[in-house]
Amino acid sequence: MTRVPLIDPATAGTPAAELLTATKRAMGVIPNTTKAMANSPAALKGFLGLLDALKEGALPAALRERIALAVAEINGCAFCLSAHTYVARNVIKLDEEEITAARLGRSADPKAAAVLDLAVAITNNNGQVGDNQFTAAREAGLTDEEIVEVIANVAYNIFANYINEALDVDLELPVVAALSPAAV
Repeated sequence: MTRVPLIDPATAGTPAAELLTATKRAMGVIPNTTKAMANSPAALKGFLGLLDALKEGALPAALRERIALAVAEINGCAFCLSAHTYVARNVIKLDEEEITAARLGRSADPKAAAVLDLAVAITNNNGQVGDNQFTAAREAGLTDEEIVEVIANVAYNIFANYINEALDVDLELPVVAALSPAAV
């Protein structure tokens, strides 16, 4: 059971109600994670602001979803694995093989593979990555703008993972379990 109340948009005060309405506009639904975040309108505002900004960035939705899958897998966040598997499958239309590959930090697409290599290195090393990671990303064709956005997407997804895990947010989708350590 979620460790904080899930704020109901119908009874929420301002600014939480406005932010939850903005969530519905941005995501099409109001997930429990944002209802939990609404306990701190500042946290929800920051989350939505970064989401909106990244949607306008250089990385297309399919790459952002792959990053989300890889980061959620590393952090063992069942809520985010479930939500992003659903989006990858039903909205982005990635096939099952590519979804599993993304969770493992891999892709058949060379640019996606480079993005995931960088995202996984950043996540696994708490942001401490070497020049070799940046050289490999650039050699794979990533621009500096895309590299910075990979970092921002990792941070955005870590924030979501930590909110969901720390607050034990109730999942409203079928659960997607983390892969076994042997698979990774």
